[in-house]
Amino acid sequence: MDTNKILKRAVQIVLIMVLVLFTKCIIKKVYYANQRTIGEKIDSFNNIPVYYNGSTATNLGRNRSAEGYNYGLKYQCVEFVKRYYYDHLNHKMPNTFGHAKDFYNPNLKDNERNSDRNLLQFSNPSNTKPKINDILIFDANSFNPYGHVAIVSNVTNDEIEIIQQNPGRFGSSRETISLMQVNNKWELDKASILGWLRKN
Repeated sequence: MDTNKILKRAVQIVLIMVLVLFTKCIIKKVYYANQRTIGEKIDSFNNIPVYYNGSTATNLGRNRSAEGYNYGLKYQCVEFVKRYYYDHLNHKMPNTFGHAKDFYNPNLKDNERNSDRNLLQFSNPSNTKPKINDILIFDANSFNPYGHVAIVSNVTNDEIEIIQQNPGRFGSSRETISLMQVNNKWELDKASILGWLRKN
C-alpha cells in the first residue's frame, strides 16, 4: 500500500469517528430534553429556581407574585429575571411588560438610568465591568425576534457565567461568555449582547 492510500484511509476513519461521536451527542441531547417536563426545576441561583420551558415559544400564561406583581410569561427568560429581581433583590420594575430586547434602551449612554426598569444601564462595551446579579441583555436575531435576558452569576477577569431560563430545548441553564478589556473598556465577546442592567 502506498502512503497516499494509507493517509486517505486514516482520514476516512477519523471522519467516521467524528460523525459517530457527533451523532451520539445529538441523540443524547434529544433523549435528555425529552425526559424533562415543562415547569420542572432545573437549576437555581440564590434560592430562585430556574424552570424548564421546552421550546422557546412555549407559553403557559402569566406568572405573578403573591402581591400581584407581574413576573412575565411562564417560563420565559423575562419571567426568571423579573422573579429573581423581585424575590431576591426586592426590586420592582416600573414597566413590567415587554420582550427581553426591550430591557435595553438604545437611546441611553453608558451608565445612565433606564427609567423603564429603574436600573443603571451599561453598553457592551462599557467602562464598567459586569457584576454578579446584573441582567445581561441579548438582541433579537432571525431565530428569536424577542431577544433574551439572563442573570450574571459569576465574574472573573476573563469571563462571566450567566444563569438563564428558556435557552431552548437543548440549551443549558448556565453559560460562560468571554470578557476582555479593549481600549480600556470591558467587552463581552458575543456580538448579540447589547449590554447589562444593575440595581444600585
